[in-house]
Amino acid sequence: MGLTRRQAILSAFAAAGLSADTSDRIGHDRIGAITDEIARSPEGAIGFAHQYGLKWLELRDVPGVKGTNYFFMEEAGLREAARQFTAAGLRISFLNTNLLKLGLPGTDPIRRTPEEPDARQKRTAGDRARFDARTADLRKCIRSAQILGCRYVRVFSFSRVPEPAAVSNRVAEVLNDFARVAEAEGVMLLLENETSCNVSNCEELAAMMKLVPSKAVGINWDVLNGKDVGEDPFPGGYAKLPSARVHNVQVKGRSILPEYPEKNVDWRAIFAALARDGYRDQVGLETHIFGDGQVAASHASMKAILKIVDPGFTVPS
Repeated sequence: MGLTRRQAILSAFAAAGLSADTSDRIGHDRIGAITDEIARSPEGAIGFAHQYGLKWLELRDVPGVKGTNYFFMEEAGLREAARQFTAAGLRISFLNTNLLKLGLPGTDPIRRTPEEPDARQKRTAGDRARFDARTADLRKCIRSAQILGCRYVRVFSFSRVPEPAAVSNRVAEVLNDFARVAEAEGVMLLLENETSCNVSNCEELAAMMKLVPSKAVGINWDVLNGKDVGEDPFPGGYAKLPSARVHNVQVKGRSILPEYPEKNVDWRAIFAALARDGYRDQVGLETHIFGDGQVAASHASMKAILKIVDPGFTVPS
């Protein structure tokens, strides 16, 4: 009997070395970074990875190319990008898409600044168009992940409303629909806790996972996002998570650099807890310190991460 499409894709992932790591320890070989924050070109991002001995990268926007991302890229360009990463000895751990980062039709999301009627009408029309195209967009992102040899695809939970619990079932319905598509294609969707969305902390992640039981949906844990909405992300928040469903973890620069003590979290303890609970996927740097100093902050942040996971590593001069 021939392989199904899903089996063929999973076999390809395994052949490329993309199965889960067999070691629970969070070591140097489990660390990656989002390319558009560590450099200003794809080549620069590859150079950053080589400088720090990384095996993994996360993708979102194309570094230095405004308005262009990897997840909706045309196939020819994407295949060339995949070839470039492979030739450099790098694998893609996570595709950071913007799927479902929009207003859920019929809701009135929280706005940080007052919104004029014309602007609101334009935004809601755009959100409706994106909502209607959600399944087609999901399939585009899955195609991109498959071309890149990446199993994990990020999704969100729609723009946050004053009472997120009131829309939880509607959000879950969409995610369950997405899960059926993802499962058939052999990829996994990872829901991120995002401050501007209806799932922003560990408690809300855990609640949503109960409503979306599919094995094709897991968690991208952004630790600092929880802290930014008033959560104690560790140990309190982490204790609420279904740890077996966490498949990507992101480190923001402010959470690890000593010049931001009010934002710091105990990454050494977090890495130990993840290892204890059998975490076998990757940890990615999402610097999130913007402006002219972003790349420099990325270098400082990566050094801080490696100081924990590989204190004997010396950055080549």
